[in-house]
Amino acid sequence: MDDHWPMVERRGTQLWASDLPFIIHGFNTYWLMSFASDGATRPRVTAAIAEAADAGLNVCRTWAFSDGGYRALLTAPFHYDEVVFQALDFVVSEARRHNMRLILSLCNNWEDYGGKAQYVRWGKDDGLDLTSEDDFFTDPTIKSYYKAFVEAVVTRINTITNEAYKDDPTILAWELINEPHCPSDPSGDTLQILNPLFFAWIEEMASYVKSIDPVHLLEIGTEGFYAPSAPELLPVNPDEYSGNAGTDFIRNHQAAGIDLASIHVYSDTWLPHSIEENHLQSVNAWMQQHIDDAANLLGMPIVIGEFGVSIKDGKFGNEFREAFMETVYRIFLSSWKGEVIGGGCLLWQLFPEGAEHMDDGYAIILAKSPSTLNLLANHSRNLNATDASALKRVQIPGQIKNRYV
Repeated sequence: MDDHWPMVERRGTQLWASDLPFIIHGFNTYWLMSFASDGATRPRVTAAIAEAADAGLNVCRTWAFSDGGYRALLTAPFHYDEVVFQALDFVVSEARRHNMRLILSLCNNWEDYGGKAQYVRWGKDDGLDLTSEDDFFTDPTIKSYYKAFVEAVVTRINTITNEAYKDDPTILAWELINEPHCPSDPSGDTLQILNPLFFAWIEEMASYVKSIDPVHLLEIGTEGFYAPSAPELLPVNPDEYSGNAGTDFIRNHQAAGIDLASIHVYSDTWLPHSIEENHLQSVNAWMQQHIDDAANLLGMPIVIGEFGVSIKDGKFGNEFREAFMETVYRIFLSSWKGEVIGGGCLLWQLFPEGAEHMDDGYAIILAKSPSTLNLLANHSRNLNATDASALKRVQIPGQIKNRYV
C-alpha cells in the first residue's frame, strides 16, 4: 500500500494524479460489499481485487448501495446496517491495500439491489402520492431519502483505516446512479432542466455531493444515449427506445459539478441480430462520437464505465468477446495517444474463482481465461509504454508480474 497516494483529479480533458497523467484501466465487480458482509464469502473480495491488480488493472467500479432486501445497507430511509457498512469499509481498505482505486455507485436505476423502485416503495409506505418509479427524480421527500444516504456514505469514517471516505484517495469518483432512465419524460428535461417547481435531478444531486465532498471526481452513470434535443445524433443511438429513455448525453454532462462523461457499450444486446463485423463497426461509431463530444463540446475526460459481451446463450464466444475488448481498448488508446482525451475503460466484469453462481454471462474468471488475462496485461503494457515520453504521460499503480510478459 502506498501511504502517500495522491488524489486523482481532472485537468480539462485529462486525469492526473499529482504530477503524472492517470489512465483508467479498470473493471466492474458490483457485489463486493455484499460478499464482504459475510465471513464465508469475504475472501472472494480480496481475491477479486488482488487478481485484477496482478493483471495491471488499477480501478474497480462497484456498488456502494444496497437498498432494502437481503444484506441491505440502507434498510429504510435514514437507517443503515452497520455490519454492511463495515463490509464497505473492508472493500475500500482492501482496494487501498492493493493500490486499486474505486468508482463507487450510489444508486441503481434498476430493481437489482433496490434502486429507485425501492425508494418509491418507501415513499408510498410513508403516505406519499406516487404513481411512477420516475417520481424518484422529482418528489422532494424521495430526494431527501437519497441525499441522506449520500451524506452517510460520503462522510463515513472507515472503521478499518479511520479515514473519512471523502478524504480517501482510494476513491477515484462517486457515481450518482447506475444507468439512469426517465421514460416518463423522453425529452430528458426531468433529469436536466431547472424550473421554478424543482431543480433538475442531476444538477441538484451533483451540487449536493460537491457541497459535502468538493475534492473527489463525480460522474452520472449514464449509458450515453442522445436525446431529441440533438436530433442529428439520434441515429447514433442503438435503437429508437434509446432516444426516449429520458437521458441526454450532452446536456446531462453540461451540469455543474460533473467531472467525467460516462458511457456504456453493449453491442451484443443493442444489436442482437447483427453480424460480428457490424458489432465492431457499431462500437467504433458509438465510441468515436462520444469521444468527440466529450473532448470538443464538454471538455472533460470520458469513462467507458461498462463494456462487455455475454457468452451465456452461445451466440457469441470468447474469441469475439476478446475482439470486442481489443476494439474498445484500441479506440480509446488511439484517442489518448493523440492527446484528444483522457479517462479510460472498465470491463464488465471480472470474477474470482468461487463466484461463478453470480455470472450473468459477462463474467471473466482470469484463472480460467489465460488469453483474456494476456489481453488485459497487454493493454496494461501499452499504457505503461516503455519509451520515455510515454512513461511521462501515464501512471498505472501496481506492477505487471513477469508471468504476464
